Amino acid sequence: MMSEKDYAPLSPACVRALHDKLYDKRKTAALEIEKMVKEFASLNKTNEIKRLLKVLGQDFANSTNPHARKGGLIGLAAIAIALGRDTSLYTEELIYPIVARFSDPDSRVKYYACESLYNVAKVARGAVLPQFSQIFSALSKIATDSEQSIKNASELLDRLMKDIVTESPSFDLPAFMPLLRERIYTKSSFARQFVISWISVLDAVPDIDLIIYLPEILDGLFKILDDPMLEVKKMCDTVLGEFLRSIKSNPARVDFGSMINILIGHAQEKNDEILQFTAITWIKEFVQLSGPLMLPYMSGIFTAVLPCLAYDADSRRMTDIKETATAVNHTLMKLVSLQVEQGATAVRTAGGEDNEVRGQLDLPSVVEVLTQHIAHSSVQTKVAVLRWIHHLYIKLPNKMFSYIDILFPALLRTLADPADEVVQQCLVVIAEVISAPAGEVSQDLSKTQAPIREASPDVNSYYTKFLISLLNSFSADKHLLEERGSFIIRQLCVLLNAEDIYWTLAKILLKDSNLKFASLMVGTLNMILLTSSELFELRNKLKDLNTKESCTLFCCLYETWCHDPVATVALCLLTQCYKHICDLIKVLYPLRTSLHFSFFSLTVYSGNIEVTVEFLTEIDKLVQLIESPIFAYLRLELLEVPCDQHLVRALYGLLMLLPQTEAFQTLRTRLACIPSLHLECTHRREAATVPKKLPEKLKEIDFKKLLAHFNEVQARHKDHKKSTRAQKLAVLQKANVDI
Repeated sequence: MMSEKDYAPLSPACVRALHDKLYDKRKTAALEIEKMVKEFASLNKTNEIKRLLKVLGQDFANSTNPHARKGGLIGLAAIAIALGRDTSLYTEELIYPIVARFSDPDSRVKYYACESLYNVAKVARGAVLPQFSQIFSALSKIATDSEQSIKNASELLDRLMKDIVTESPSFDLPAFMPLLRERIYTKSSFARQFVISWISVLDAVPDIDLIIYLPEILDGLFKILDDPMLEVKKMCDTVLGEFLRSIKSNPARVDFGSMINILIGHAQEKNDEILQFTAITWIKEFVQLSGPLMLPYMSGIFTAVLPCLAYDADSRRMTDIKETATAVNHTLMKLVSLQVEQGATAVRTAGGEDNEVRGQLDLPSVVEVLTQHIAHSSVQTKVAVLRWIHHLYIKLPNKMFSYIDILFPALLRTLADPADEVVQQCLVVIAEVISAPAGEVSQDLSKTQAPIREASPDVNSYYTKFLISLLNSFSADKHLLEERGSFIIRQLCVLLNAEDIYWTLAKILLKDSNLKFASLMVGTLNMILLTSSELFELRNKLKDLNTKESCTLFCCLYETWCHDPVATVALCLLTQCYKHICDLIKVLYPLRTSLHFSFFSLTVYSGNIEVTVEFLTEIDKLVQLIESPIFAYLRLELLEVPCDQHLVRALYGLLMLLPQTEAFQTLRTRLACIPSLHLECTHRREAATVPKKLPEKLKEIDFKKLLAHFNEVQARHKDHKKSTRAQKLAVLQKANVDI
């Protein structure tokens, strides 16, 4: 135990009073210390003052007796009050022992520590700033204390420290920032509230530019914004709003690049709508304020923004997030366009693209993110991704063609999407990619496929490659063909040249070894050709066959259409090749049966084509088409005098193929409408009838060759069916043997 001499210069009575449990006795001792220090100060006895500081700061403040610790704290405050302005000479000796008691296990000791430090700071004012980090650290810890008296005392001290910092021109912000960076990640709501209040105060000081240090604390601020306590959340939101207003007022001093990735990360936190909305709002402002500086971060921004486009209007906040994300997306698109246009007026590369834009845009990461999000569950997100791919192909074609092999499989998979809007936008992208001149594709790529037509060597090789892949998808997924086939083909014919589409598909299907699929696909293409408004011009071109190109196209389609006999007849009806239809019907039914009419005789054949339900259904559909507006010209031809014998014979041939169904009655009624006068005239002048004059170009078509090709294709189908049945029978027989 220490002797009374060890507490010198304190008197024994003062020592006992400082140890007393009663506050009044400790207060009396403090007044005695204050008087003693004033005397020492007047006599310039600094050693005595330091001796007294050591006794109170070490012996009393670190005593095991809580009352002694309280006495030491009140004694230190008394020294500061006695010293007045000279307190600045001893701030370190005064503050350290007091701050140490902020973590005292006794709540009353902590309270007196707050009170003591308050009195010291009130006297010393700016002189305490060199120890500000220690004071701040202690305050941030005690801010979480649940004892109300301690809270009240710490708040008084906190306000005083804020006043001192605010009025002092010598506050060392760089030295303070490491501590603030550390404390901002606290998990306690009260500690967060304390930190936010200090950031708000510092930001309000005109001489302190906290924006420079914002990258160091921005992540912590957004974490505090996620705090469950509403008051803390509101405080943080207000502080972030002030920072954003400051950034917008003077963006030149802002380091956007060091903060954008922080915002991208928090914009993906879907558990807190306020947090996500704030982060995306900041991203929007950053993109608008910094412009090209955001281009290197586009992939990250996409990761944050694209999923938000999927938000439904379940709440006002969700709607705000979606609208803000949409604005970011739109601004980025304009930014890319603007940069390319500015590059176009400056220095161009050989390909016509801006070197600077290509250097800033991290296309590999952008393409990777877009490829990932093209499979997103939201229609809006997928459409936005597809529009971006289209935009980049338009603005940076040469550079984007390097990634065509990465994007192509994803685009093909997207064609199976259930949403029409997604499929339509996907086809827009594909059309842009495959319609670009071959010169924009690397030399190696241009050798992968033959051009569409021999006369078009500059056609992009991916044109044929895509259509082959599309047909493969249809072949592998019949549901895709049934549900999406017609829509995809029609949209392609709108976006690209319909004649080229049909020409290429016909050439591919002609070589397809899957005869069943080829027949199915021909039926689909034929129905689209005859009924789709998108193919109006192509139908007119085929109907007239008055040019060499139209005749060549007819022959190309005919060779492939031979996979489907009814489709072949329909194509000939469209092109008005009525005589050839009669020849086709003879091939389909080679067993002769003579039918005699008053105006001509018709020989009906049967037996070369297996009459199935599917076959009869196709003829039924053809009759319905004959009654549609598409074939109005054909029906009107029946009124001509003399009427076209081949047309009438072709229609009667179809009639004889049908069982007496509704379609049979429809066609029979139509044929009955042929004026009898015309039929009679035809009968009387049968010998002298002059055949309908064929167009000159039509004479160039070798119908005998086409008919021979039809026979060859149908023979292959017949053999294929036999082979398939034989295989099925063999499997059944093997199964029976095993049983």
